[in-house]
Amino acid sequence: MAKTRNFILRIDADMMDAVEKWAADEFRSTNGQLQWIINEALRKSGRKPKHRPEKEKGNET
Repeated sequence: MAKTRNFILRIDADMMDAVEKWAADEFRSTNGQLQWIINEALRKSGRKPKHRPEKEKGNET
């Protein structure tokens, strides 16, 4: 599983309402919807990082 990082996001209330409605329409959590939006933006711009295989256990530095 990919390592995740937490951060605080400040977002306009109207924009957050729109994201929450969009998430509900697509049967996703708000967090899942934001991840999907960011992933799509990265993919479309050609900036999405390539998937790297996870390091084998015991070989981590």
